Amino acid sequence: MDRLRIGIVSALLLVFAAAYPAVADPAPAALVRSLLNTPVSEMSFVRAKLIVDKFADPSIDDATALSELDRMVTTVNKMLATLPSAEAATDMEKMKALRAFIYEPGQWNAQKPFQYDLADPLGQQPGAQMLTRYLATKKGNCVSMPILFLALGEKLSLDLTLSTAPLHLFVKFTDRATGQTWNLEATSGAGFTREEHYRKQLPMTDEAIANGVYLKTMSRREALAMIATGILDTLLATGRYEDAVAVADVLIEANPADAYSLTKKGTAYYRILKRDIVEKYPNEADIPPDRIAYANSLYRANQDAFAKAEALGWREPKLN
Repeated sequence: MDRLRIGIVSALLLVFAAAYPAVADPAPAALVRSLLNTPVSEMSFVRAKLIVDKFADPSIDDATALSELDRMVTTVNKMLATLPSAEAATDMEKMKALRAFIYEPGQWNAQKPFQYDLADPLGQQPGAQMLTRYLATKKGNCVSMPILFLALGEKLSLDLTLSTAPLHLFVKFTDRATGQTWNLEATSGAGFTREEHYRKQLPMTDEAIANGVYLKTMSRREALAMIATGILDTLLATGRYEDAVAVADVLIEANPADAYSLTKKGTAYYRILKRDIVEKYPNEADIPPDRIAYANSLYRANQDAFAKAEALGWREPKLN
């Protein structure tokens, strides 16, 4: 993420996606809009994730991934069938069975549970955030792990969605029997996690929480938009900055509190400015008169995007 402040270039944050192969789709904003607008019956969370991953890597075998997920759900249902209340398993029973299937060693997963990849916890390596990579390696991060839990839970008819903390995703589970919503930390066995824990480990402003930047129970559309930020990351990683701006606008329209996409939009404008002006005219005095207005517009757009994120309460996360 890049931002200009008083003429000084400041490199901020990490780019979640990097070194992906170039993509051929000429209209990614239209793809994202279609993903968000497709009826629920035709766009599950897992299909959305596979569309996003396939945008970055067209070689992904999404059909095989879908079949594997169906087999996993079948196994969870067999686990539920052993319960006394199997004919009407509660939401809590389903959630706990899913949690055991993913994280506890047993015959259901050949004694090989899914684990947090401590060597790459933020998923910085190329392709690390892809669902197919997680299924193949059983080692995931704070993107792939909650999305797998979300995808399987949806197939089990659980009421799940996503939520965010700085540089982090987690799952929100609503038990329909009680109406209570729980935070499930997918990188730690999907254990119940208090909001206070997130605030301590991943500092965030009160303003950001009040404005829905962090910790909120996302609507389905907002959760789909969060998944689709993978396309935005891919565009930035492959130098398609104008497309990145267009995709960011679609995501922000779907979730006005999406500070992540606002800052990525600001990054895209900075990189256009760097490509078209800074690298061509290292000395400000050398900028042609007919390019000054263009340069200024890019600078203002960069500043405006970050200013809007900060107005929501976003602050630059501090990486350890």
